[in-house]
Order: sequence, then C-alpha cells, then structure tokens
Amino acid sequence: MAAVAQLFEEPFDADEYIERLAWRTPGGGSKGGAEAFDPKRLLEEFDNHIEELKQLDERIQRKVEKLEQQCHREAKEFAHKVQDLQRSNQVAFQHFQELDEHISYVATKVCHLGDQLEGVNTPRQRAVEAQRLMTYFNEFLDGDLRSDVFNNPEKIKEAADIIQKLHLIAQELPFDRFADVKAKIASKYHDLERQLIQEFTSAQRRGEIGRMREVAAVLLHFKGYAHCVDVYIKQCQEGAYMCKDVFEDTAALCQRVNKQVGEVFSSPETVMAKLIQSIFDNKLQAHVKEQLDEARHSDVEQYLKNLYDLYSRTTLLTNKLAEFNLGSDKHTFLSRLIKNIFSVYLENYIEMERQYLQSRSAMILQRYYDSKNHQKRLLGTGSIQELKERIRQRTNLPLGSSIDTHGETFLSQDIVVNLLQETRRAFERCHKLSDPADLPRNAFCIFILLVDHLCVDHMDYALEIGLSAIPSPDAKNANLYFLDVVHQANTIFHLFDKQFNDHLMPLISSSPKLTECLHKKKEVIEQMEVKLDTGIDRTLNCMVGQMKQILATEQKKTDFRPEDENNVMIQYTTACSKVCVYVSWQVERVRRSMDGKNVDTVLAELGVRCHRLIHEHLQQFTYSSMGGMLAICDVAEYRRCAKDFKVPLVLQLFDTLHALCNLLVVAPDNLKQVCSGEQLTNLDRNLLHTFVQLRADYRSSRLGRHFT
Repeated sequence: MAAVAQLFEEPFDADEYIERLAWRTPGGGSKGGAEAFDPKRLLEEFDNHIEELKQLDERIQRKVEKLEQQCHREAKEFAHKVQDLQRSNQVAFQHFQELDEHISYVATKVCHLGDQLEGVNTPRQRAVEAQRLMTYFNEFLDGDLRSDVFNNPEKIKEAADIIQKLHLIAQELPFDRFADVKAKIASKYHDLERQLIQEFTSAQRRGEIGRMREVAAVLLHFKGYAHCVDVYIKQCQEGAYMCKDVFEDTAALCQRVNKQVGEVFSSPETVMAKLIQSIFDNKLQAHVKEQLDEARHSDVEQYLKNLYDLYSRTTLLTNKLAEFNLGSDKHTFLSRLIKNIFSVYLENYIEMERQYLQSRSAMILQRYYDSKNHQKRLLGTGSIQELKERIRQRTNLPLGSSIDTHGETFLSQDIVVNLLQETRRAFERCHKLSDPADLPRNAFCIFILLVDHLCVDHMDYALEIGLSAIPSPDAKNANLYFLDVVHQANTIFHLFDKQFNDHLMPLISSSPKLTECLHKKKEVIEQMEVKLDTGIDRTLNCMVGQMKQILATEQKKTDFRPEDENNVMIQYTTACSKVCVYVSWQVERVRRSMDGKNVDTVLAELGVRCHRLIHEHLQQFTYSSMGGMLAICDVAEYRRCAKDFKVPLVLQLFDTLHALCNLLVVAPDNLKQVCSGEQLTNLDRNLLHTFVQLRADYRSSRLGRHFT
C-alpha cells in the first residue's frame, strides 16, 4: 500500500498514474524492448493493484463516515452552548435596564436636592458678600483701613477684587453725601491698578508667565487693562530690533510673542492684533518713510526699486502674520495696515513709473546713438514725404539721395534687451503696486511706452534709415545692408512678442484693455511689416540691378558668335560665372536674414526676377551653333544655381528656359519635333518663334516656315 500511496502525487493525472504503474512492473514497460514485454504479468499486476485500490477506498470511506459523525455531534454541542449564552445575555440585559432606571431615579433626586441647596445657599452667599463689602465700605467711610487685605502686599489680588466692586458701588452713590468716600475709593482703585501694572511689568521682565497670567486676569476688570496691554506691547519690542532687517525682526518677534500671549491673556487675538498694529504704525512706517522720502525726489529709479521691495516684503510679512489668530477678519485688518503705510506712495505710483520709464528709455536710446556718433535724423511725416514714399514704393525710383550708413543697421539687440528688461521690471512693479481695478489701465500705459520707444523710436527709425540707405537699382557696387536690418528686426519681433505674452497678457487677460493691446500690437507690427516688405522689394530690385550690370559689363556679343567655332574651350561664360557667384551669395544672405515661410517667399520672388532678367538678357544676342551650345551651358549653370533656392517654381522656370535654349542648336529638320516636346508644347508659339529668330541661320535655313 505504501507503493500505491507513492503513485498518488499532486497534481493527479490518471494517464500518468497508469504509465508509472506499468513502468514499475517488471516486463510491463518498454525497458528491454518488445521481447521483454510480458502482458500476463502486467494484467496480473493491474488486477492486484485494483484490489489494493478497493481496500484503500473502503478504509477512506469508513474514516470519512467517522469524521462526519464527530462533526454532527460537535455541532449539536455548540448549538446548546449558544442557546445557553443567549439566555444568559437576556437575563443580564434585564438586570442592566433595572440598574439604569435606578441610577436615573437617583440622579434626578440628587439634581433636585442640588437645586434646593443652591436656592438656599446663593442668597446666603450674596448676603455674606454684601455684609463683607459693607464692612470694607465703612472702613473707607471712617477713613481708617484696618483690614489686613488692604495692608498686606501679598493679598493684592483679593484687595483688587474688593476695591473693584466697591468702585462700582461708589459710582451709584450720590456725590453730595458721599463725595469724600468716593474719592478715597477711587484713590485706592487707581493705586491698586498702578501696583498691579507694576507687578505685571516686573513679572514680564522676570519671564514669570504664571504670575503675568494671574495679574492680567485681575486687571481684566479694571479700566487700566488696556494700559497693561500697552505696557506689555512696548516691553516686548525692547531689544527686538537688533538687526538691520526690520521685517525679519518683526516676524521673529511676533512668532515668539504669539505663544506667550496665548498663555497670559484671556483674549490673545486682541492683544496680538494690537501688537502688530503698533509695529506697523511705528517701526515699519518709520522704516518705509526713511527709505522712500529721501529717494523720492533725488533718485526715482532707486525710489521705485525701494517701493517695490518694501511693499513686497511687507506683503510677505503679512502673509506670515496671517497664520496667527488675529480675529475673524484678519485679512481685512492686515490689508488696512498696509494701506495706511503705502497709500501716500501708491496714489501717484503710475505717474512716477511713466516718467521714469520715459526718461530711462530715452536715455538708453540716446546713449546708443551717441556711441555710434549718430545724430538722429528728423524723418519727414508731411504730405510731400508721404507722396515720395508712395511713388518710391510703386516705381522704385530713387527720390533723393540715399544715405550711406557704412553697413550700420542702427538696431541693437543689447539695447532692445535693456529696454525690455526695464519694461519687464515696470510690469512687475505695476502688478504688485497697482490697485486691482487700475492694473489693466496701468499695464496698458507701460505697454504704450514700450511701443513708442522700442517699436517707433528704435525699430521704425532704423527701418526708415535702412530704406533710405538702399541704393538705386542702377548703382554700381551697391552694398545691400537692408537684409541685416530684416534679420535683426525679426529677432527683435520675437523678443517683443515673448514679453507681450509672458508679462503683459497675465495683467490684462480678463479686462477690456486686452483688445486695445492686441489691436495696438497688430497695428504697429503691420506698419513695420509694410516697410520691411518695401525694403525687401527694393533690395531685390537692387540685386537684379547688380546682376544686370554684371551681365552688361561681362557679357560680350562675341561670346555667342565666336570667330573660331572650333576653338571654344570654356564651359560657360565669365558673365554667367560672376552672376552665379553673386546670386549664391545673396541667397545665403536671405537665408541668414529670415526664417520660416518668409525665406521661401523672398527666394521665390528673387528667383522669378532672376529668371526674367536672364530670359530678357539672352534675347539680346544672335547665336551661332557653338554660341547656342555655350548659351545652353550658361543656362545649365544658372539652373544649377537655381537649385540652391530650393523653390520648385524657380527650378521649373529655369528648366523651361533650358529647353528653350535647345531651340538654338537643334537641327532645322528636327525643330518642329522639339517644339512639340513635353517641356515646350504648352508655351506660346510666339515665344518659341522669338527664340528661334535668335539663331544665326534663321534666314538661311528658312526656319520661320515652321511657325506659319
């Protein structure tokens, strides 16, 4: 049976079980091959094993039945125990209810008895207290204070309680009959009050919190309690301001005193609020006045910096103080304290900010122009100037002499950064110092100043100078610096837009001023974009003019009708080479000066104009067979240069021009077939005819008949 048990391994698999049994039986497995297999012995082993399994099943079944009987027996016993416990619990609950009713009855009797005793004892105590007060009153009436309570300093607390009550009683007595005794009681009242305040002060100096609490509780019913609080506040501040930083000292003082106030006074929030008000009205106000009044008229920049710093630190201090218990409306209380200190400075803040920003920006710009030894030109704005500008924009005529700037753009990123930094600090001060209702209007004022100085006085002026410095298209060896102006203006635009979004938008995003600012920004940018477009257009014309001069100077008529047709050794003409070098240089300048889609737009326009120039230029010559080949080589070089534009339109135009130049060399018999080719079939027949007319053999080969 032990062997059978070993075959039952988890997890149980019947097939695996049979295989194991067969393997353990000699002659029953595959060991030894087919000859060693003994089916009879395997059958005998299976029969024996089945009998063993039956016996094992019977034993397990008997054990299961025995355990089930034991389980039923224990379940019945447990049920009887539960029933006994339920009966015991019901009995205990009944006893508990009876005990609760009895306790309630006794408590009612005790409360009733207490009320009766109190009803009897209270009048008795009042009578005893009245008798005691009458005794002390008689002593004041006789003028002889014999009682120990008035003469023993250790009983000052009890004496204070008595004299406070006598003082209240004396106020109800008629003055004519009891004037003398009222004066004596009042004198004693003030004397005890003075002694208590002195005792409180001494205890505070000794650091005896318990004694301070006792004296403060006695003084609470005296008129001098407020004076006691004032003395406490004054003494707290003694020696508290040893450092130069009054704000750190104030925060440390209030943190230290806050815990002590709660242990000493019954209304700590009132005392704490009074302490903070005393600090603000005296220490902080004096500190602010000292820092601001001197610089207000002598150094506006320092005044604004000090005002921003002091207001920020005061606000930060109030945020820390708001953590203390100062009453239910502590935020309004702290805001009022700040207003009391800074209202005189904040009411005209924006005017001083505008004046400072105006003068500071003007000075930054003037220093820049002085460093360049440049005297700003007074640019005309009248009707004549506007008429000249319109004519110049439409015709590109050089109205008036151009200005030689010697390559100076009169735009400086350092100056722009300085202006933006000044404006950013102004926005920060505006955000902190402006009333929420005035914040959008004040921010708009600062923005307008930025527009005036950065966009108008600096950028627009530089654009005007740059436009005036652009030479005419027929000028020789023209230096084109306007693209440098475009590059720097583009950088400045990005900086200007970043400040607009980062510093101005949060201040005006929820006010009507947002629309005004966006409109002003759009208007200014559009005005400058018009001038940039005008300058770029005139610069492109000047580039084309320079190429035209190169072609006129370098291109010879004999280039395309060489005297010796068999001795042409060049790949392309000198004029073509110089034009390609010039164009490649200008394309690179355009890429450096612009970004985004502007690069493709300007290069597309430049490419179209270059194509037009070369197209017209080629039509000025008559071409021999070898000259036509050289023209094709030139156009191929132009086309290679056009690839630098990376503009599909430009490349397509030069591909077409290259196909047109093939008409200069094609055999007369094949001319009609070439004109019907893929690249030329969509072109105007007159254009094709015009190019064919440039051939030297046009008349001799009667090529005109192909176009009739």
